[in-house]
Amino acid sequence: MNWGQLISDYRLGGKIVIEHFTENAYKTSQFEKDHKRIISSASFRRLQDKTQVFPLDESDFVRTRLTHSFETAAIAKTLGVMALSDLKNREDWNSDNEDAIESIPDILMCAGLLHDIGNPPFGHFGEEIIKIWFQKNLKEYFIENSNAEKPITKILKSEHILDLQNFDGNAQALRILTKLHSQDNEYGMNLTAAILNTLIKYPCSSMEIKKQTISRIRKWDISMPKKLYLMPSQAKRALEKLGIRLLIFWKRLTTLLIKRQI
Repeated sequence: MNWGQLISDYRLGGKIVIEHFTENAYKTSQFEKDHKRIISSASFRRLQDKTQVFPLDESDFVRTRLTHSFETAAIAKTLGVMALSDLKNREDWNSDNEDAIESIPDILMCAGLLHDIGNPPFGHFGEEIIKIWFQKNLKEYFIENSNAEKPITKILKSEHILDLQNFDGNAQALRILTKLHSQDNEYGMNLTAAILNTLIKYPCSSMEIKKQTISRIRKWDISMPKKLYLMPSQAKRALEKLGIRLLIFWKRLTTLLIKRQI
């Protein structure tokens, strides 16, 4: 096993250098830098607004995806320390790998922090809502120009449409970390390859996903009230508004679930 390749500190946007004197005087690994980037980022802290469970508890301890991610990170790091210790005690242990595998606990801690960053509220249930919403309503969006109107499904590429209709929280996590989160450059949070690799759970594109059976979620009305006509310059803003409509639906769904529990 090539530990040096697996535990790579390569960054798409280049290495992060804080300040040369500080860098030389106080050694900080690339994975420790990733940890600081993650916990101080807006993308990570938004998890405080996403629910983990609905316990309907009378206490004031609310479980969000943020608290859950911190707990997961603590457990992941502990498992990393245990695995590191076991590796060093093996008879076939090669000390040449020591520098590389010393970073395993930090990598796993970062993986624990990030494992839910792309998931919508209500977890897999929320994923199903997003998939079904796009399957039913994307065709209702039109682009209006001087010649004729076109449905947005005729303008987007097939892989883009399937990205929406087969929405997946793991793929969304990679989008957030490598594209949507703006920090130093065009590579998002610019994390190391080793940490990004921990998020690649299902290595296939949305075009390879088999058509899933439509679940009972379809009984909820999540359709658009009417067609939406757009000028080309409005297309981007309109797609962003899809998220607002989903948020409104989730709030209504939350109220419904709480009432049913009561």
